[in-house]
Amino acid sequence: MSLRSLWDVPAPAKLNLFLHVVGRRPDGYHLLQSVFVMIDWADTLHFERRSDGRLSRHDLSAALPADDLCLRAARLLQAESGVSLGADISIDKQVPWGAGMGGGSSDAASTLLALNRLWHLDWPLSRLMPLGLKLGADVPFFLGGHNAWVEGIGEQLTPMDIPAQWLAVVKPAANIATQAIFTSPLLVRDTKAAILAGFLADAGIEKLLAGYGRNDLQPPAQAHSPEVAQAAKLLEERFGNSRMTGSGSAVFARAGKVEGKEFRGTERPPMATIPADLPPGWAGRMCRSLELHPLAGWASS
Repeated sequence: MSLRSLWDVPAPAKLNLFLHVVGRRPDGYHLLQSVFVMIDWADTLHFERRSDGRLSRHDLSAALPADDLCLRAARLLQAESGVSLGADISIDKQVPWGAGMGGGSSDAASTLLALNRLWHLDWPLSRLMPLGLKLGADVPFFLGGHNAWVEGIGEQLTPMDIPAQWLAVVKPAANIATQAIFTSPLLVRDTKAAILAGFLADAGIEKLLAGYGRNDLQPPAQAHSPEVAQAAKLLEERFGNSRMTGSGSAVFARAGKVEGKEFRGTERPPMATIPADLPPGWAGRMCRSLELHPLAGWASS
């Protein structure tokens, strides 16, 4: 029986446990070093196959830009494959925009993986990855399905096994233009790069869980938006630590390892929680990091 629809397809967000700017390429792109982890704050997408070749998006919650990344991903896969099929794509948008959490990139990756199945293309990851990179530097990470050590402009990925942890995430109302961060005179561009093999040999995973590094983009972001500093202070006071993710404006705090994982959904949550009285327009959630993308294995490696 031919597959005609895919429902409840998740697109999880990510956090940068640290983000160092280690240099700059001749073309102006900044060279980064980071660790990306996926979290259970996610968008949900639904796909229905069309025989007329049309691609149509339906917003189930927040209204998205007319030409968002998931539509661009669908058009790119359609053009590259030459398939004559189309799709109705419905999105329940829950991951905040302008947060540095990769929501749009994750939507694009889930779209590529879902339509690869729905259109019976059965392309391996090696064929989807170049399409992801055309759409954005973070898309290959979500396609890969693993938490990862990230280098270059975000396209060099080394999978990492990182124990599940609780993370308190707060997104202020303010959105920050990435260009404003990377052109700021406050941005440090010469943080010493770590060598992955040496980092892992020197108890690197334990260091990550204890708060290794910093986010070099945070000082210019806080100068641009006082709300970032306000959110960081709120989490610091509540959890004893805080850090911005990506280019902002979301901030997170480590809230402890996930214990009691014998049965999913029975994990003991941390004692501290996000305040219920966040300022108007802010969003916050206690999140669990994911050890694997929910769609891992949807395309052969």
